[in-house]
Amino acid sequence: MGYLIFAFQIQRRVAKNFSRDKIAWLCCMLGIAIGIALSNKVYADEEMNGHVTAVLDGNTMEISFSDTDVRKILFAEIDSPELGQEFGQDAKKFLEKILLRKNVTVQLKGKDRFGNYLAIVKIKGNADARIEVLKNGFAWTSEKDPNEELEQYRITAQQSRSGLWRQENPIPPWTYRRQQTMLTPKSSS
Repeated sequence: MGYLIFAFQIQRRVAKNFSRDKIAWLCCMLGIAIGIALSNKVYADEEMNGHVTAVLDGNTMEISFSDTDVRKILFAEIDSPELGQEFGQDAKKFLEKILLRKNVTVQLKGKDRFGNYLAIVKIKGNADARIEVLKNGFAWTSEKDPNEELEQYRITAQQSRSGLWRQENPIPPWTYRRQQTMLTPKSSS
């Protein structure tokens, strides 16, 4: 009988500890889920002043917000040709011309799936650099759900055959990236 009572007490302790552990685990997972869900929203619409220190391609730059805060920023809602594509180098040179070593206002819109910051970058606080890139024919609007206002600038550039629109059928960068991925040999690991 004594063994039975002892076994019952152990079982109650295990069940009690299991419940606490389970609750702690669920709280931890809930906290992580909320953190992930809010991570994009934390940055959304935050405006910061910075200085463009480098242009990496036609829609990506490094911006210094302080001595210790330098971030890689991609334009939100547009995409320029990759450097290996026709007009990729031209798009980069154009962006260098309008942004490199300039003070800018950055309105953070979130992050992409790789953790890169997406933003609207304004020159002298008011001119949207994305519009300048689109007007000069060095970008497409987003593949999914293009911004209607930005799409009008792209259409105008395409109709006037500016920049990359001089090509008969320019390949969008998202298609180019998919093609490059398909060409990369798969590892046998």
